[in-house]
Amino acid sequence: MTQKVCIVTGGSFGIGASVVTGMQEDGYRVFNFDLRPGELGEHISCDVSNGEHVQSAVSEVLSKVDHIDALVVNAGIYFSGNIEETSEADFDRIMSINVKGAYHTVQQILPTMREQQFGTIVVMASDQAFVAKSKSFAYNMSKAAVASLAKTTALDYAQFGIRCNAVCPGTIETPLYHQAIDRYCEVSGADKAEVHADEGALQPIGRIGQPEEVAHLVRFLVSDKASFITGSLHAVDGGYTTR
Repeated sequence: MTQKVCIVTGGSFGIGASVVTGMQEDGYRVFNFDLRPGELGEHISCDVSNGEHVQSAVSEVLSKVDHIDALVVNAGIYFSGNIEETSEADFDRIMSINVKGAYHTVQQILPTMREQQFGTIVVMASDQAFVAKSKSFAYNMSKAAVASLAKTTALDYAQFGIRCNAVCPGTIETPLYHQAIDRYCEVSGADKAEVHADEGALQPIGRIGQPEEVAHLVRFLVSDKASFITGSLHAVDGGYTTR
């Protein structure tokens, strides 16, 4: 049988790396689009905010394989600040990576999936697709947009056997999470262990989530077990958004 193929953007660290690991465990040949090389998957250097970079990366994949079964759009960045604290340059950077990155990647993959009449797409949104958080103006907006992309793509491409869903993680212990906590502690003088404990206490389940817990949901949505699920937003947030 032909080996299944998956592309993961931002697959070198954090949630993306866990997704790459999980998809490989499920037997996929995984291509990792990331500016930074990772330890797993077949790395292709790619700036997802640049449409030509994405087009070139997809062409490189298709020079090696003749089909693409799954796409996981995970690449993204975070910025802390309310609307007044967010410069136009900050806003553009968030939107170019989080939103345009998703747009470029999904747009470049769809012709192949449409021609082969199958494919699954999972985009990484956030619990902020459901709720607002303070000091998160641009990031919140970007993740709401990514969730919308999942829903409209699901409707437009269901006729071609293509499914598209959004995974919406809450607070997950990734390098990005630790960077944000470190910056906060540097500015505020707070104790990192106390801040980390407080973050866990905010979750009804009583702890911070782990990257592999998000990856388990991605793997399910990509699989045939989720064959009747499309256009849905799936929270993996320890119950945070149920409040």
